[in-house]
Amino acid sequence: MTEIKRLSLAADADNIFALSQFAFQYDLTKDALHKKKEEAQRHIIWGWMENNQLAAKLHLLPLSCYINGEPFEMGGVSSVATWPEYRRQGAVKELLHHALHHMRQHGQTLSFLHPFSFAFYRKYGWEYTFSEKAYTIPITVLKRHWKASGYVRRIEDDIAALHKVYTEYAKKFNGTLVRDEKWWKQRVLRESWHKAAAYDDEGKAEGYILYNVKEEKVNVHEFAFATLNAQKLLLQFIANHDSMAETVEITVPENDDLPLLVDEPRFEQKISPYFMARIVDVFAFLKAYPFKKGTSRPVTLHVTDAFLPENDGVYQLSQTGTGTNVTCIQSDIGRGEGIQCSVQQLTSALMGYKRPVELYAADLIQGKPEQIERLENFIPDRQTFFPDFY
Repeated sequence: MTEIKRLSLAADADNIFALSQFAFQYDLTKDALHKKKEEAQRHIIWGWMENNQLAAKLHLLPLSCYINGEPFEMGGVSSVATWPEYRRQGAVKELLHHALHHMRQHGQTLSFLHPFSFAFYRKYGWEYTFSEKAYTIPITVLKRHWKASGYVRRIEDDIAALHKVYTEYAKKFNGTLVRDEKWWKQRVLRESWHKAAAYDDEGKAEGYILYNVKEEKVNVHEFAFATLNAQKLLLQFIANHDSMAETVEITVPENDDLPLLVDEPRFEQKISPYFMARIVDVFAFLKAYPFKKGTSRPVTLHVTDAFLPENDGVYQLSQTGTGTNVTCIQSDIGRGEGIQCSVQQLTSALMGYKRPVELYAADLIQGKPEQIERLENFIPDRQTFFPDFY
């Protein structure tokens, strides 16, 4: 007999973390296990039980992220694992379906996850929407006159100051987390990073860097700035480590412009697929989405969601004097009109990972060119970026 059961850290922690250590091939010390349990306090954990024995599990993190500068509730799927004797019996499929219905009921209109396989999670409606762009830069490239005003100072764990800068920076992108104090302590600052902040001439913090220097390498864990001046101050600060390091490693948004700012842009730049996202509740997400204001003509979307058919339907977007009106027709009328797309491609477009015209050119969405152009005019131009991990 199988069932899905919500697990308790008090009663089930040993089984939960035994499966995690086996599936993800790591060993936890006593101290590390204690920290894992503390982090998991925010998790909702379900187990797929076979005769009351844990066979598979899924963790859900209730989180929030920014979309076009506005916070959206998001369900982070994590630590999905199955004991080998129970694999290929539909356990993960059932856990994902259960988790998505829970998200819909609790107003989490988006879900993110870090996949072991993109193909596997695409079957269930998630889509590739976040990349990591990693630089390996000879530190000499950063040794130039940056023409910045202000100064940089090393700081301690001043979460309030870091959070203020981070929030201003995060709102420039789609998908960046809305962090709370526990997230800062448990996830961002849990390692012994050196910390430095960039200040303008009036002493206002406008940027920061978390980093370490080991084996002649500056490893930048996080680099955030609210102004171009702060970015230049921090780059100059990194260059000042030239007596200690030969290279700099840093992960940046995919549209980062550093190669335009330095004299020699021929350094290693590697883009790798990172996280996936999916819209959990299409109608609720569309109604809350901050569309671009203007005078664009109405758009009709025919959306299909094979794994969560509650999202199937025709959605009409029309602009009013105060915003965008969204109506839903739960039928398939008018298929010859409007845009046909899966929930994956709708997610990609509205997250800003790919523009409608790009998806149309790749034959991933279908419709008349004028409809594609109308949708293009509805969606703000904003890059996805996810500097965290869970």
